[in-house]
Amino acid sequence: MVYLTGAGPGDKDLLTIKALKVIQKADVIIYDRLANPDILEEAKENTELIFVGKEKGNHRVPQDEINEIIYQCSLKYKTVVRLKGGDPFVFGRGGEEALYLKQRGVKFEIIPGITSSISVPAYAGIPVTHRGITPSFRVVTGHRKSSDNIADINWNSFIEDETIVFLMGLHNIELIVTNLLKIGKDENYPCAIICNGTTKKQKVIVGTLKDIVEKSKEAVSPAIIIVGEVVNLRDELKWFD
Repeated sequence: MVYLTGAGPGDKDLLTIKALKVIQKADVIIYDRLANPDILEEAKENTELIFVGKEKGNHRVPQDEINEIIYQCSLKYKTVVRLKGGDPFVFGRGGEEALYLKQRGVKFEIIPGITSSISVPAYAGIPVTHRGITPSFRVVTGHRKSSDNIADINWNSFIEDETIVFLMGLHNIELIVTNLLKIGKDENYPCAIICNGTTKKQKVIVGTLKDIVEKSKEAVSPAIIIVGEVVNLRDELKWFD
């Protein structure tokens, strides 16, 4: 059995009980860069650990190879855990890995994880929805290689008072801001960058569309970008700081 498992946003205590149980019985754990390494301490003493982390400009193990590694481990071990930061199905490519296993007749189970798209803003004191401010929120990938690709996002579909959360978008923040201004967002519209969310290294940078690109020079990955009036609630709700 292969367990495609969400590790949560960073804080080890946000790991689900079900995820903890399979980690503790795993024969092998295939983990990525965003999974808190402290979680691996819960594994059995003889569990094999395989790192397949990626970062911008350095895909140590391409996704096709990761798929094959998971498959080969399923032939060798009884309990395989693929540990992924956040949730496997929220820009985690868990669907691709599940399909790869399905096509080869391998049993798998999805163990959802707490996604950074809601938990990281919460730790920064920013609710993604709030009555009287926004009726909805949207999670968007900011991980595009060029302005042409990022333009594939249907920017005009964003509603006026919607909270927008961009994951993996720090290196494309200038393109993101440019496109938001093009669809009519005011340059004074509030936004924030949250780095290393839910951990002791958490850093929150608050600004507007006018100055967030300049302020982003102080940001480090992993980071999320949140755009919306709810950012203004941080002053009252910043409990984790």
